[in-house]
Amino acid sequence: MTTDTDIQLSGPFKASDSSSHSHDVKAIRIFDEGYGIIDVYVDFAAPIEGGLYKDKVLVGNIIDRLRALGYVGPNFAHSDPGLQERKLIVLEAPEEFSAFAKLKGWKNLAEEFDDE
Repeated sequence: MTTDTDIQLSGPFKASDSSSHSHDVKAIRIFDEGYGIIDVYVDFAAPIEGGLYKDKVLVGNIIDRLRALGYVGPNFAHSDPGLQERKLIVLEAPEEFSAFAKLKGWKNLAEEFDDE
C-alpha cells in the first residue's frame, strides 16, 4: 500500500528466488523522509512464502533493479522480521543508499541536527 509520503523508486518487474520461482513485484518504495537508515518497501502483486525476505537470490534481484535505476553501493540486509508481510518485504538499506534516495527526493531529517 502506498501513501502520499511514499517515493516510488521502481514500478512493476519480475524477480526470481533461489528456487527459480518468479514473483511479480508491484513497486519498490521508500518514505519521503526519515532519520539515517532507510527502510525500502518491496510490494508484491501476490502473497509470497514466509521467509522469502531472507532469500539472497530474490533480494539480489531487487537490489539489481535498484542498481539499474542508479543506486551504487553495497547490498542490503533484511529489516526486522516483524515488519515482513505476505505481500511485502522490508529491506534495510546501507548508509550509501542515502545519496541515491536524496536524488529521488528523500529528506534526511537528521541533517537538521548536524553540527556545522
